[in-house]
Amino acid sequence: MPTPDPEPLVVYGPANLDYDFGLGHPFTPRRFGPGIDLLRELGANPDAFAPPEPVPDDVLATVHTAPFLGSIHRLSEYPELAAHEAVTDGDTPPFYGMDQAAASVVGGTVGAMERILAGERTHAFHPGGGLHHAFPGRATGFCVFNDLAIAIRRARDEGHRVLYLDVDAHHGDGVESIFWNDPMVQTVSFHESGLSLFPGTGWVEDCGGHDARGSAVNIPLELGTSDGSWLEAIELVAPVVAAAFRPTLLVTQNGCDSHALDPLANLHISTRAMSRVARLFDELAHRHTGGRWLATGGGGYDVYRVVPRAWALVWLAQAHREVPGSTPRRWQERWAGEAAAHHAGPPPREMLDPLGSTQAESPRIAAENRLTVSRALEHTLQVIDGY
Repeated sequence: MPTPDPEPLVVYGPANLDYDFGLGHPFTPRRFGPGIDLLRELGANPDAFAPPEPVPDDVLATVHTAPFLGSIHRLSEYPELAAHEAVTDGDTPPFYGMDQAAASVVGGTVGAMERILAGERTHAFHPGGGLHHAFPGRATGFCVFNDLAIAIRRARDEGHRVLYLDVDAHHGDGVESIFWNDPMVQTVSFHESGLSLFPGTGWVEDCGGHDARGSAVNIPLELGTSDGSWLEAIELVAPVVAAAFRPTLLVTQNGCDSHALDPLANLHISTRAMSRVARLFDELAHRHTGGRWLATGGGGYDVYRVVPRAWALVWLAQAHREVPGSTPRRWQERWAGEAAAHHAGPPPREMLDPLGSTQAESPRIAAENRLTVSRALEHTLQVIDGY
């Protein structure tokens, strides 16, 4: 096991709560209450927390276009102009102060990256980051600005070879598109097939632009995929691509909407599998990047049963601590009432889902996923080594 860093940096502060699309929206800031509280109950040092601060437009402009930034500023004062500006979708409705709230998400992820680049931390975690669907001129899929792409570009401009691993149930389309033709950034997305889930992209054949063939790897998984072939795909592809690409910095999007209880996707993954993946990412960072690993929380919409445990598993992996068998009783009791008030399932007693608690995948699904992995590696590995 690697020698522990100073406490992994955790990005969280009041500004995280401002990124709020309104009552009833699934991407709710209510996630931060039970999520951050569980980290603290498990021993996260308050001195290792850093609040996000909004970044100025010149930082946003390293990825986003000037007309788009102008539109977001106008919509933040006049949300009723959404149809006129036409830069957001129905899932990403404008709200008052949206520009500063979204700029703070970027500031949290970029601030964590700056600490890593300065050598102050090797591991950092921004639970509120991971807005991987935003494009240079379009806000979509709950994502206004692409904090991941801006932070990756910052590292890439410092000369780093950045490996981006995305295990959110939804394809990491924005990040992939922004670095489509950049051989210094390797994107790998493990996601539910676009045939059954937003954004409807991320096919095996999509493997990078003319000047960077192989710089994108896509593993679209069958609806109903469970732990078996999900883990098999990640545990095969991620180490092989990392060894071929030779990264110097790792960025991950650890969205937990792949969990069996998540209401917005159709995968059947357990926290047991998520813990193994977080530990694998830590191993890859220490094997290839000198430990430099920036993780983000991404998606996840079961506020009390899944998101807190998924975030905790990332933090525990970064802190090189064992996963406890149960969640703290005080944490369970503290959030049970709020969960009931929102007609949600109660905070679980177990950190890791019991074996056999999620639906098993069929042999057909397992076979289709293995074929997808084989095709993806055939498309990409022969050229990655040439970077």
